Amino acid sequence: MRISTLQAFNNGVAGIQRNYSNATRTQEQISTGNRILTPADDPVASVRLLQLEQQQNVLSQYNSNLTAAKNSLTQEEVTLNSVNTVLQRVRELAVQAGNGALDPQDRKAIAAELGEREDELLSLMNTRNARGEYLFSGFQGKTQPFVRGADGSYSYQGDEGQRKLQVASSLNVPISDNGKSIFESVTNAGRLDSALATTPIGSTLRVSAPLVQDEVAFAAFPSGGVEVVFNNAPDERTYNVYEYGADTSTATPLATGRMDEDAGKPDKLVFAGVALQLDGTPAGGERAVVLPGKVNVDTATGTITTGPVANKQGILDTIASLRMALEDPSTDNGEVRDAVAVALTNLDHGMVSVDQARGNIGARLNVIETTQTDNEDVALVNKGVQAELRELDYAEALSRLSMQTVVLEAAQQSYVKIAGLSLFNVMR
Repeated sequence: MRISTLQAFNNGVAGIQRNYSNATRTQEQISTGNRILTPADDPVASVRLLQLEQQQNVLSQYNSNLTAAKNSLTQEEVTLNSVNTVLQRVRELAVQAGNGALDPQDRKAIAAELGEREDELLSLMNTRNARGEYLFSGFQGKTQPFVRGADGSYSYQGDEGQRKLQVASSLNVPISDNGKSIFESVTNAGRLDSALATTPIGSTLRVSAPLVQDEVAFAAFPSGGVEVVFNNAPDERTYNVYEYGADTSTATPLATGRMDEDAGKPDKLVFAGVALQLDGTPAGGERAVVLPGKVNVDTATGTITTGPVANKQGILDTIASLRMALEDPSTDNGEVRDAVAVALTNLDHGMVSVDQARGNIGARLNVIETTQTDNEDVALVNKGVQAELRELDYAEALSRLSMQTVVLEAAQQSYVKIAGLSLFNVMR
């Protein structure tokens, strides 16, 4: 086979270019530290690297969400800690207000501090986060959750939503709590009312407002209420408890008790988790009713009606009710005692609700901490796999570059010699 001079030249140049390209590529791998410079170098590894980079980007977004969730929950926890501190002080003031030796001026002084604490709580419950959104308004981040009305009562303006952030492929963590579930859905210990339906001549009996002090035992309380019926003289201090509306002449009493002979010492009737204070001296034949809702007795006809009373009461409304009772100069010691008893129980329920919310936040913060650790571990493994797929074996690359350099030099020298071969040189 005959090879033309042009073909020989072209083959020589192509060989030099090919060997130069190989050496240059190896030098570029060494300078970058990467084995794969283009997808064509290793298609399978390139696809895997792309998947790992996408996973790394997702982990970075999860880490950002974890940081945002942690900041939000930490702020909420700090706010609830402050709320709990204020409630502890309010409870101390309520205990002081229950002292029967206080005069109206002393009660007004306590009511003044209660008013300040009430404003402080309102401010805490309307706390905003760094984005200017209200912490306790549910999904309505731009709506102020708690608003005070003209009559001094409070209303919740947010919703019952709970904002969440995705912190893992299948894990969403709540980063907020709505104010209704924490501060408004507090069991109302004063959801019952009492009144004397019958008051004989000469009777000084007084029945306090009922207090639900044991929620578990209250499950056995008749849904329609009860009535306390005192025996006629001479056994007028003995009473029986019947289900409201029952025929007391034939019905079996649900409970029986007797008032102490000391008229100055109040007696406490406890039935199905409900506590009732009995004061004064009965004349015999009195009938007191304890019913759900607000009890109204028509003294002319003896008709008993009930108005609505909420089973739940907000913490702010509890404090406001106690404050107004202390501010009213016409409130007697018995009414103050009832207001303090209800307030103390409702405050305890409110603090339990706040503590439960704080416990939930602590649990979420623990989840965030473990998820961050898991994400860091996954990211570390991810980077290790990427390194195995992408990074260069320097020892192998340097050895290969040395051989490619030798081959390139040999090709260049061969080309020079071949290029010098010509028939004209022989004919000279």
